[in-house]
Amino acid sequence: MIRIKKLDIFIAKQFGMLFVGTFFICQFVLMMQFLWRYIDELIGKGLSMEVMAKFFWYMGLMLVPQALPLAILLSSLITFGNLGESSELTAIKAAGISLMQSFRSLIVITIFISGLSFVFQNNIGPEANNKIAQLMISMQQKSPELEIPEGVFYDGIPNSNLYVQHKDLKTGKLYGVMIYRMTGSYEDQAIILADSGMLQSTAEKKHLVLTLWSGEWFENMQTDAFGNSAAVPYRRESFITKRIVLDFDAGFNMTDASVLTNNARGKSLAQIFRDEDSLKLSYDSVGRQYYADAQRGLYYMPHVNQKDSLLAVKAGNKLNIDTIFNRLSLPQKQQAVSEAMSKVQGAVSDLDFKSMFTDDGDRIIRQHEIEAVSKFTVALSCLIFFFIGAPLGAIIRKGGLGIPVIVSVLVFIIYYILDNSGYRMARSGMWTVWFGKGLAPGVLTPLAIFVTYKASNDSAVFNLDQYREMMRRVLGLKIKRNITGKEVIIDEPCYAEDVAKLAVISKDIETYSTLHNLKRMPDPVKVFFKYRPDHEIERISSELESVITDLSNTRDAYLLNELNNYPVLSVKAHTRPFERKWLNILSAVIIPLGIFFYCRMWRFRVRLLRDLKMVCQTNQNIARRIKKAALG
Repeated sequence: MIRIKKLDIFIAKQFGMLFVGTFFICQFVLMMQFLWRYIDELIGKGLSMEVMAKFFWYMGLMLVPQALPLAILLSSLITFGNLGESSELTAIKAAGISLMQSFRSLIVITIFISGLSFVFQNNIGPEANNKIAQLMISMQQKSPELEIPEGVFYDGIPNSNLYVQHKDLKTGKLYGVMIYRMTGSYEDQAIILADSGMLQSTAEKKHLVLTLWSGEWFENMQTDAFGNSAAVPYRRESFITKRIVLDFDAGFNMTDASVLTNNARGKSLAQIFRDEDSLKLSYDSVGRQYYADAQRGLYYMPHVNQKDSLLAVKAGNKLNIDTIFNRLSLPQKQQAVSEAMSKVQGAVSDLDFKSMFTDDGDRIIRQHEIEAVSKFTVALSCLIFFFIGAPLGAIIRKGGLGIPVIVSVLVFIIYYILDNSGYRMARSGMWTVWFGKGLAPGVLTPLAIFVTYKASNDSAVFNLDQYREMMRRVLGLKIKRNITGKEVIIDEPCYAEDVAKLAVISKDIETYSTLHNLKRMPDPVKVFFKYRPDHEIERISSELESVITDLSNTRDAYLLNELNNYPVLSVKAHTRPFERKWLNILSAVIIPLGIFFYCRMWRFRVRLLRDLKMVCQTNQNIARRIKKAALG
């Protein structure tokens, strides 16, 4: 039976108060980011307070699932950071309670929040997304004078197409204006060119006033009286200033929700699966029809008799088309080539049009698949962020809104970049949906396992010296000795014994170098598969270090300087990549890894040869100095 302990209640209270506060902070930040993105849609539209209130309400509901993981990350990090900073976490561990046991209550709470996030995304979030999408479309239609793009034709004004080369956002003035007005039939259209203009709404928001400067007006005068005569009169007018009143109801009207039928974000999981099946069935039937059309037109050959056509269909690729083509006369050949080219061009145009339709269908289906997976990944991210935030808080042991906020922002930025990149690649079809949407959880899950393991074992994750030492070993960087004179010396060096030891070391080095021929490339088979233990350099290095330790007690500045010339020997890297045999075999099987370790080991062999020569030279210098000092 599960017993709720006072410690669980204490930690849950600490987490709960912080979670509520950080949730509203994260919600506010995300809402401001969303608002800043669509600020141009709201300013200058004359929207009522009721419409604005609906916009902010639905926006808040839509962003709740995104705020939950970030709030869990920040609140869990601050909670255990506070416990570590106040030494309460140390007291908990001293009482025999492991870190995972202290996580127990928060794991249950996080799982509950993850489930709540999924239910929210499946029931409330889609409705809020549909509502805010309706509001956004309605806002865009409310004041078209602010929506006119540059360099493309805009058809948001009834019976008119407006083209603008450049638009001044500060003054609202339009430059290089071209207007096509469809006043009646195609023959009655008018073309208006102007150097500049300005489009404004009237006070009652029922009309648009278009003021134009320095332009011309061309308009056909086609009427029934002229019939189909080619001599159609037209009207041309040059003007300095022209004001045109256009009918346009700019009042705020809610857009019909039927335009959002393909909005996958506005659907629950059941609706996504149902609509996805319908879409696949519909587009599969279209694809089969396209395939049937291609089959019917595949073997059609002009200027070929029925018998040859049947042979072509039966023989397929075995039939020589050149033979049939050579039977034709020159005019027939020219006509056949011309018709073939025309048919190919028509087929290419037809396929381009069909590909636009099928690509759009594939995009809609992928969007539904992405949203179905997102409902699970966003809920799962709550649990992942907890197992990142809580262990990091226990490791960092800093509470408040300083370091926890920085760490949380960095983790969330990494998650956002991975998730957004995977979403875009999956939406475009370059990656599969499961890979694109699983990229962020797939990268952060090992990170969560790593920091949880480190925190449970009290490992130093942020010990820079440890990582610096590891990189030094991987890259093979040398360590320089720094032996200085001692102010107080208790035991004087045994110079005679040290000289004798150095002579033995030099002789052992010469023997080792001759026997192993360090200049030669190592044998890959012996290195990775048939390695024999080689501890000779370890022994030489140990004896050399003992002599260096003894001579470091000297008062002779020359000897101290010579001692700093001794290199720090790498005793194992020149023999094999790893201590364990199976790791050596595995690294050899993985070709790129094996090549790297082989080249690294060869480099260490050459480096060891140079170091051994330096040791012998330094031994001679020290021996001469000691003998000279003894004779003097």
